[in-house]
Amino acid sequence: MKFTLQLPTDRVATGAEFVSAEAIAEIAGAGEAAGFSACFVTDHPVPDEEWLASGGHHTLDPFVALSFAAAATTTLRLQTHVLVLPYRNPFLSAKAIASLDLLSGGRVIAGVAAGYLESEFAALGVDFDERNELCDEAIATMRRAWSEAGLELTGRHFRTTRNTQLPRPAQQPHPPIWVGGNSHRAIRRAVELGDGWLPFPAPAKAAPRIRTAALESDEELAARIAYAREHADAIGRTRPLDICFAILGMQMSARAILDFDVIVERCRSVAEMGVTWTTAGFPGRTRAEYCEQIAAFGERVIGPSS
Repeated sequence: MKFTLQLPTDRVATGAEFVSAEAIAEIAGAGEAAGFSACFVTDHPVPDEEWLASGGHHTLDPFVALSFAAAATTTLRLQTHVLVLPYRNPFLSAKAIASLDLLSGGRVIAGVAAGYLESEFAALGVDFDERNELCDEAIATMRRAWSEAGLELTGRHFRTTRNTQLPRPAQQPHPPIWVGGNSHRAIRRAVELGDGWLPFPAPAKAAPRIRTAALESDEELAARIAYAREHADAIGRTRPLDICFAILGMQMSARAILDFDVIVERCRSVAEMGVTWTTAGFPGRTRAEYCEQIAAFGERVIGPSS
């Protein structure tokens, strides 16, 4: 089991305590020292007030935030969790991912998804109803941009005539692409186009709002992992599929830490199902508290889970 740490840059109300160059560097460094394998940030360029009032959050630009984490660390991987691909032209996403991967020495994990916040799509001028098709197209286009020269492609909203994108990412053939979402369509996308899958806990009452299937129990997670394996067999996929999951009780919005012994047991349980990574965020009210909780998690959870 590997662990990825939330950089709490969603806490914009705290000012520099969590949303500053110093905060990103200190928290990322604490995560690396504690044994975390990666850190992650989210992606919401322009959320609406209603969503924010119901528990949504602001973010920094994911690539800018992760570049500061990259500069402060040497081995910590840099994960978008998740980059909403339809928000951007796929060549711009490919350029940002490749640039960060090259400058960090090959440490990017590109967590991506189709997105769900309809008002944000409208603010960005993107057709919400096209989001799944745009996501699939973006993944395929980025793969080609990272490896081919003189591309001649006609997409839904772009056309290339012998265009080339350099430099290439450090990781070859490309940084791992992990696909987010709980629905069967998202799982099929991960199996067919990705290197990993990013399911997340989702209560049934919230499922319509976030446009994905509810995921409230280990039994539901196990059923979806079984579906992923069945689909992999059906299409002849033999490569392993990383699965990164926020164990129930440790998701990003959690504001209370579970007993460390319980967390270790939960990690072992989901690992037996096939989960290879898990995310962790902490309720620390200050940067010092957050870093203390990271260190304790490393000692009590990452060490015993290794």
